[in-house]
Amino acid sequence: MAEKEIKGIKKFLEEFKAFAMRGNVLDMAVGVVIGSAFTAIVNSLVNDIINPAIGLFFNADFSNVGIHIGDVTIGVGSFINAIINFLIVAFVLFMVIKTVNALHKKPAEPEAPAEPATKVCPYCQSEIAIKAVRCPHCTTKLEGFPEIND
Repeated sequence: MAEKEIKGIKKFLEEFKAFAMRGNVLDMAVGVVIGSAFTAIVNSLVNDIINPAIGLFFNADFSNVGIHIGDVTIGVGSFINAIINFLIVAFVLFMVIKTVNALHKKPAEPEAPAEPATKVCPYCQSEIAIKAVRCPHCTTKLEGFPEIND
């Protein structure tokens, strides 16, 4: 009984390893790590550079701006910080995706081949006009054309 459990656990761990090592999962993990590092940079930009510049107009720390209603404080400054963070991240992601899409442009489809203007006479193998009824070289009447009465 214990042997079956070990085989079942081994199989489960092998399946999990195969799942975790697939390319999509690893790419997603790298994206999450880089995204969190980028979020820290954007938070620092907003909190340490943009907010103090905006705070010059309020003569206070902008992130602490709030509306006091009784004992409750509505953090307007924190909310605006979150909006600024979102806009910066959204803009950077837009630029990254636009750049990646520009790099992955599909190649232009080849033009359809033009209709042939000539054909080969089946008797003398000379190249003749596609609409020819008789071969100008061997004067053979070509097949597939109606009879022309002179």
